[in-house]
Amino acid sequence: MNLMTILASPFQLLAASNSCSKGSFLGLESWFHYLPSGDFNSDCNITKFTTLGSKSELLLIGLAVLDDLIRIAALVAVGYVIYGGIQYVTSQGSPDATSKAQQTIINALIGVVVAIMAASIVGFIGARLGGLSN
Repeated sequence: MNLMTILASPFQLLAASNSCSKGSFLGLESWFHYLPSGDFNSDCNITKFTTLGSKSELLLIGLAVLDDLIRIAALVAVGYVIYGGIQYVTSQGSPDATSKAQQTIINALIGVVVAIMAASIVGFIGARLGGLSN
């Protein structure tokens, strides 16, 4: 066995478990989302995986993982918007509690916007780099 086979073996198992579909699960993409479809054969096995060099696909896998982490951060930020809304409703007109709830909502909305922009940028870069490595 060479180094390439050893490194690709876990990836082949994960790809096979996902049926090679590039669909998402709860809005999260698979780790091989940005890999070119030419890297897989009809049995969902990875036929080409470059670990080092100018055509390394580790960056594409890293971008897919980063994309998922950003999407999770967006979901957490949405949770904080809901939490801030609950704080606001239960503040009972107390100025300090109302101010704290409003600040929580504002910060969470900023987090949502930043996460959406970051996910868009990562998606754009991943699609461009994935398209170039065909």
